[in-house]
Amino acid sequence: MSQHAERILIILPALNEGASIARTVRNIRQHMPMADVVVINDGSTDDTAAQAATAGAIVLHMPYNVGIGASVQTGFQFARRYGYDIVVRNDGDGQHAAEDIPRMVEALCESGADMVIGSRFLGGGGRETTTFARRVGISILVNLIRLITGRRFTDPTSGFAAFNRRAAAFCAAHYPHDYPEPEAIVILHRAGFKLQEIPVTMRPRTEGVSSITPVRSAYYMLKVILAILINLLRPTPSVEE
Repeated sequence: MSQHAERILIILPALNEGASIARTVRNIRQHMPMADVVVINDGSTDDTAAQAATAGAIVLHMPYNVGIGASVQTGFQFARRYGYDIVVRNDGDGQHAAEDIPRMVEALCESGADMVIGSRFLGGGGRETTTFARRVGISILVNLIRLITGRRFTDPTSGFAAFNRRAAAFCAAHYPHDYPEPEAIVILHRAGFKLQEIPVTMRPRTEGVSSITPVRSAYYMLKVILAILINLLRPTPSVEE
């Protein structure tokens, strides 16, 4: 596949994922041995950093818990500084199947897209790993983003995506901090980037506890809708050539 000629970086933001991060890194390295893996240790109080380093990842330490958006943006800035051609954003809890990463990279290289989003819902899956409350919220976001972009993205909160060099450089400068995944879709679309979705597998969490409760899910969706609408009032960020 064409990705063997590219320099590829896998970004894993991680907060207290010591129980799963080593297995996640090893799985990724098994399926993508040509790629580098960087774990953004977002102020973990457990052994996340040590486990990631032992498994062979580059580890970047945030000075405190800065949040998912700033952590991922740090990964993009690392990619831009060291000249990576392709960046894949994944999760440190192991829910995203590592065997899907080569397909993501291949779709990015062959489709001409700037960003490929992995959707757990394409093909009818994903319900078993998503609560009812979150599915309702995602449905609202799907329709809001369709009104804004004219396109239907089935999984706008997906944390599994691949970016080419140009899109990664844009995200290094302009990646949203508060609600990054759905906001990023809108921002990149407005900036003229080509986005595509492909089906991926999302596994149930086997270690740790998700911080997303039904109440937090509803609160999250309300705030992300407001954030997207407010961003529409701002000028579209410029694209670096």
